[in-house]
Amino acid sequence: MSTYPEIKHDGSSDEEKGHQHNKVVDSLPVQGDEVQPGGQRELKRSLKGRHMQMIAIGGAIGAGFFVGSGGALTTGGPGSLVIAFCIIGLMLLLTMQALAELAVMYPVNGAFYSYAVRFIDPSWGFATGWDYAIQWLTVLPFEITAAALTISFWKKGAETNVGVWVTIFLVALCAIQVFGVRGYGEVEFVLAIIKVTATIGFIILAIIIDCGGVPTDDRGYIGARYWHDPGAFRNGFKGFCSVFVTASFAFGGTELTGLAAAEATNPMRSIPMATKQVFWRISLFYVVGLFLVGLVVPSDNPGLLHASGAATAYSPFVIAINLAGIRALPSIFNVVILLAVLSVANSCTYASTRTMQALGQTNMGPSFLAYVDKKGRPLWCVLIQIAFGFLAYINEASTGSTIFTWLLALSGLANFFIWGTICLSHIRFRAGWKAQGHTLDELPYKAFFGVYGSAIGLTLNIICLVAQFYVALFPVGGAPPDAEAFFESYLAAPLILALYVFWKLWSRDFSWYIKAKDMDVTTGLRANLDEIREMAEEKRRTAGPKNLPMKIVRALF
Repeated sequence: MSTYPEIKHDGSSDEEKGHQHNKVVDSLPVQGDEVQPGGQRELKRSLKGRHMQMIAIGGAIGAGFFVGSGGALTTGGPGSLVIAFCIIGLMLLLTMQALAELAVMYPVNGAFYSYAVRFIDPSWGFATGWDYAIQWLTVLPFEITAAALTISFWKKGAETNVGVWVTIFLVALCAIQVFGVRGYGEVEFVLAIIKVTATIGFIILAIIIDCGGVPTDDRGYIGARYWHDPGAFRNGFKGFCSVFVTASFAFGGTELTGLAAAEATNPMRSIPMATKQVFWRISLFYVVGLFLVGLVVPSDNPGLLHASGAATAYSPFVIAINLAGIRALPSIFNVVILLAVLSVANSCTYASTRTMQALGQTNMGPSFLAYVDKKGRPLWCVLIQIAFGFLAYINEASTGSTIFTWLLALSGLANFFIWGTICLSHIRFRAGWKAQGHTLDELPYKAFFGVYGSAIGLTLNIICLVAQFYVALFPVGGAPPDAEAFFESYLAAPLILALYVFWKLWSRDFSWYIKAKDMDVTTGLRANLDEIREMAEEKRRTAGPKNLPMKIVRALF
């Protein structure tokens, strides 16, 4: 049965809309997370604040950061690397602020997919929801494969058939699923701590290397030498666009804190706190970490040409350690990369299963997908995801890499569409909220940058799609346009278009968007709006110019 009532698109009567508003529950919440009748109740709220914060800080630190950044460094140079990651970091900061406002207001299952259905258009929500689910379904076997191939960094690991490691990792992921969302949260908590600790450790080490403090490094003081020779930028504007795209993919998974809102014990408190941690990840880990990588690793290092996928031996972090002549540490850091890859695989099982469960529950997918057992596990969705994990055995075939390329192409642009949809959903929600007589003072949490921040975030996502189109059509290196190479990078766009058209025809709803006055702004709404209103009024009374600096600090930290 659907979580949401039928949403009107061509004008609801005042009586019908009045009935929707009468659904508001006046009772106060138990732990600040009560939702009104019709909200998600099947999934267990087992994710605590510490889980949410570590998912936000370290959830998306994976092979894209540790390995893929090396390919970006050699393609665009250290200058392009830092600038591109700063721009994408700003885009994600704006996007996550918008998502936090929506997720705190509506801590419902499906998160950004359901927001698109309610505030933009059901067909667009269907298209982005299924593309997001497909993305994580197809990424899982790739990540399992990457983890298995990472073992080949060691000689004995390389001598073992890759299928053995695939089996071990699949069994481990299945075991995590037995414990439901709590298992996912605990595993991510531990792995995120390891990744964050390793990244901070590398930042300290890179500073020492750059200052010439490593006795085994015969380069001495390095400073900004590599920014001058071979240079800060490589391959011109096309090289920058290529890095722009790589940076975008490296941030994939940032939105998982919003998806986890339906299973957070206290979304009112944990989601804003987790969202603010994105600032730390962007500024400290990505920007500072990669800036230091560009200082200690020359962008023309031949090993960087192979820095992609599971080629952890060519990770710029590992290369930096090897160039400094430090023994044993490359192996230790390779373990960190292995755990990072497994962390992404763990996130795959969570993101895909929860999205499919929400699609099934809202009648946008097979109804059996909506089933959740007594322990809060969407069993059918879990089985489907694990079944996709068995595709990792394709690597035993000689054509395995080609098959994986096309599987990943199905959802290669999903992140951009999801992030852009979050920003647009926020803009449309604000319009509907205002049109139906509500004020911003009623919102439990307001995006710090408001609607203007979401507009900038949406624009940057569109620019990402344009940059990806440009690089896919005209690859770096001067190669002529190639249809196969183009669709390997851009196949997700026609897929989303096909899904959009399919639901338009299936539902026979040919409206372009939901009018602000017809939006459903009550289902799944937090029940303590009266209390929230009083808190907002108190904040407004105590606000003033002298409090502005501290207000900015609290908004970020």
